[in-house]
Amino acid sequence: MNSDVLIPKSVEELADHVKSQDRILAVGNQTKPPLSRFEECALVSLSALSGMIEYEPSEFTFTAWAGTKLSEIESELSARGQYLPFDPVLSGVGATLGGTIASGLSGPGRFRYGGLRDFCIGIHWMDGKGRLIQGGGKVVKNAAGFDFPKFMVGSLGRYGILVDVTFKVFPQPRDYLTWMVSCSDHRAAAESMSTLAASRYEVDAIDYRPDLRQLAIRLAGPTEVLPKLLTEIREQWSEGKQLSGEESSSYWQSVNAMDWSPFNDPVIV
Repeated sequence: MNSDVLIPKSVEELADHVKSQDRILAVGNQTKPPLSRFEECALVSLSALSGMIEYEPSEFTFTAWAGTKLSEIESELSARGQYLPFDPVLSGVGATLGGTIASGLSGPGRFRYGGLRDFCIGIHWMDGKGRLIQGGGKVVKNAAGFDFPKFMVGSLGRYGILVDVTFKVFPQPRDYLTWMVSCSDHRAAAESMSTLAASRYEVDAIDYRPDLRQLAIRLAGPTEVLPKLLTEIREQWSEGKQLSGEESSSYWQSVNAMDWSPFNDPVIV
């Protein structure tokens, strides 16, 4: 991390930094540097404000500091058989909860379950005057007040600094299966994706590699059900192969890490 970045160790210290700076921008672990390159602007990181604040597995919700690494959250959720269905990107290189919300980035899992804006249900954030403001809540059925959580998704820190966030989570699927299809051209791939999206198979995720002309179809659910679904899918998309468990895991980790980018830094569009 840049040595010039301010790193408050408390909410009160964060407020002091906000009040003492003319221009300030929040960053996480700077895993997406193209989104936080601004001249004459002080950078503040909440990396010292990290960790789970509250976790209710029976309610499928948790609250954590915005500076918490996604990898830590995913590990704790996995121990209880739960996960973040939108497949947060760049978690393997230190992406934080706050940075993920501010960037508005979701992974391939959003195809089936929706993006992170559908799972962030509550936030505390700090405005330009150092005031702490609450939006949303800690329960799923909460419709009171302005929907600040969704307002902050993709905001890139322009409206305020995320301090802590509350997410709803889902039970983690028992098993995954990936069928890799070879496509004759991009049009055929687009048609296949459209057909899959409208099918009854409830595909978990789809990824297309135009350079290889390969379409990856991910299924998720009970172990005994997935082979039956694959049998039906193979009847329509027979030109392909099933990835082994290790190959499948490696492939989707690569998608989330944006390893397909030909540049040193991931290309974010």
